[in-house]
Amino acid sequence: MTSHSVCDHRIIGSVTKPSSRIERRKAELRQDIIDTAFACFAEKGYHATGIADIAAELGIGHGTFYRYFANKRDIIDHVIDDLAARIIEALGTDNAPDAADTLESYRAQTERIGTALIGIFLEDQRVAQLLLFQATGIDAELTMRLYGLLDSADALTAGYLEHGVEQGYLRADLDTGNTAKAVTGMILAAIIHGLRDPDMTAVEGLGQAIRRLLIDGVRKD
Repeated sequence: MTSHSVCDHRIIGSVTKPSSRIERRKAELRQDIIDTAFACFAEKGYHATGIADIAAELGIGHGTFYRYFANKRDIIDHVIDDLAARIIEALGTDNAPDAADTLESYRAQTERIGTALIGIFLEDQRVAQLLLFQATGIDAELTMRLYGLLDSADALTAGYLEHGVEQGYLRADLDTGNTAKAVTGMILAAIIHGLRDPDMTAVEGLGQAIRRLLIDGVRKD
């Protein structure tokens, strides 16, 4: 197996700083297992990767792995949980659905959210590649979980649009439900294009085009 510099590309970050040296070491090893697993998934594919591959890459025993994760699927769930938490954090306070009260504040809000989402999804492309291209083939339960995340994204986006209609800066006749689904589709397409061509100038240009559609296409005349 090819060697990977997993320490250079952290998939997730620690939420809280462990208080003791032992706890810090446990957190570091847990993180190393996650990063190494995703390096293996990216190289061999999820189904072709075994616990033995992950353990061998790290130089740890199977027992050590199982002290941190029940199985390799448990790693996927952990990363999804962290990804969802990071997105929720990015959408707090000034970026909350009910925070904007004018078209200009809504415009600034979409800029901040767009920048945050690009950073979250393209920071480590292995996560986006696995979730978009492999995860639905892992098992039915994970497929349903991803569909649930898609539904949540649609509902959240609809909340932003509904608030804009209520405040009077978005069109009164806006179909917020279907427009939200269209926005989610654009965001997913942007992520896929970003994976294919990670040039940030191109990624930012596409993001700007999406934001213009999201504003100029729905604003009140």
